[in-house]
Amino acid sequence: MRGFLAGIFLLVFVIVSALSLRPGGFRNQLRNIARRFKLAMILGGVYLLGSTVLRLAFPNSGLAEIGMVAVAGVLCITFLVLSPDRPLERR
Repeated sequence: MRGFLAGIFLLVFVIVSALSLRPGGFRNQLRNIARRFKLAMILGGVYLLGSTVLRLAFPNSGLAEIGMVAVAGVLCITFLVLSPDRPLERR
């Protein structure tokens, strides 16, 4: 149990340290993380909806398996295109 708690503390410490070193500051990095998390949740919901529709439309077919892989690939590419860091604001 102590190792688990120490690992959690160490993980948080490393994440905060890494985000603080990146350009733009800690607050900007947290905004980027929040934006990416929202995007991931939306795309995860789209994947669940798409896989459910494919499973219901083609219950005993290999087409559903291929379709789910294709949907996952398209959503991964979508995430990579929509998730880059926002430009830093000039003050």
